[in-house]
Amino acid sequence: ADVAYLRSVLPSTTEDAFFDYLATLDASEVTITAVPEGSVVFARVPFLQVKGPLLVVQLLETMLLCLVNYASLVATNASRFRLLAGPDVKLMEMGLRRAQGPDGALSASRYSYIGGFDCTSNVLAGKLYGIPVRGTVAHSFIMSFTSLEEVQPRELPPVAGGEPVDLPVLVERWLPRVCELLRIPPETNRGELAAFVSYAVTFPRDFQGLLDTYCVGRSGLPNFCAVALALNQLGYRPIGVRLDSGDLAQQSKEIRQVLRACAAHFQVPWFETIPIAVSNDISEESLEEFSRKGSEIDMIGVGTHLVTCPLQPSLGCVYKLVEVNGSPCLKLTEDEEKMTIPGTKAIYRLYDAAGHPFMDLMALEEEPSPSAGQELAIRVLGRLGETSKVVPSTVELLHRTYFSGGQVCEPLPSLLEVRNHAQTSLNLLNPIHRRLRDPQPYPVAMTEKLHHLLVELREASQ
Repeated sequence: ADVAYLRSVLPSTTEDAFFDYLATLDASEVTITAVPEGSVVFARVPFLQVKGPLLVVQLLETMLLCLVNYASLVATNASRFRLLAGPDVKLMEMGLRRAQGPDGALSASRYSYIGGFDCTSNVLAGKLYGIPVRGTVAHSFIMSFTSLEEVQPRELPPVAGGEPVDLPVLVERWLPRVCELLRIPPETNRGELAAFVSYAVTFPRDFQGLLDTYCVGRSGLPNFCAVALALNQLGYRPIGVRLDSGDLAQQSKEIRQVLRACAAHFQVPWFETIPIAVSNDISEESLEEFSRKGSEIDMIGVGTHLVTCPLQPSLGCVYKLVEVNGSPCLKLTEDEEKMTIPGTKAIYRLYDAAGHPFMDLMALEEEPSPSAGQELAIRVLGRLGETSKVVPSTVELLHRTYFSGGQVCEPLPSLLEVRNHAQTSLNLLNPIHRRLRDPQPYPVAMTEKLHHLLVELREASQ
């Protein structure tokens, strides 16, 4: 069917032999080497090399770029959020409603997880990829209730056993005590209270309060505390609260004060540690503001600014021909950054004595591998006119062969293993390269032999 479709759209002068060839096309002669998925890579460093019949590898170009560009972009964006949030704050990807269609949404969930996010609100991504799934109630759920009379069912059995308890009645006993402690009128929003109670009856071990549908301080928070204390009386614990508007950092501190006050006054020690989650158009600037102001935030939900990557909406990975029939080739341009680097290459990562990578080195495939402790004469990209010398403490060959002879030939890691590798790779970077503000450029270099080939081809082209 595919060949028939191509026959219908290609020029009528296309030879039948071409379509016969397409019908027998396969990847049995293709070899693909690449860095392990989740590795940190740098500009100008080939992270994937494809060898095989020219027509076959040309047909692979668009597919491979489609697979790696958005994936790398989102994983990188997610890693920036992780670096800003720090290691302790939980990050939830919740960009399904803003993503580039269903396929983009699934990719965003998968690669955000690799980049350092802890969970997703995308249930299908959880099913397909095994990513932890988390969620919360919607404002529309809160707003759909008007009174406690609407709560059905009403009864909840204690964890320790015994007769079920009418939870709305128990909550109404707690609410005046909470309001008295907080020195606020007991007239909280009854619909909101009913929504909280209804959710708590259904999910007593997973109750989370969305506090800002009406007024956080005079309704959402006291309503939540009343329901949480009622649950505690029956042996249950809520899992947290969420804020979705306002000054999130300041409100988180005010909420923590109330939780601590309730913990002390009602002698419920764990109450002060109830997790506080926030959302609402979270960006990198939001995380920087949380850090600057200080906050009591335990979990952050990020959507639009994660999956759409507004700071750089696309990634410009390219697929360039560097060798044909054993002869290196070069795309010549006056812009050094856009000039290809010829030949089939081996890529090495050089580490210093502290264990940080300090340079990536490109060499021709046939060159001897550099060794730890060996002085290397190299040319750094951007300064190709001068020779530099470096002595690595450790040398790592970056590429592995993943596909050869029509078969996957390297065990593929699980998604969790890829995620762990990504975090390890990031943590190995020297802070001067890893920081997001004014990082020191990471040097990429080539061997003298590769530089000689580059110069030779450039002069021949001119």
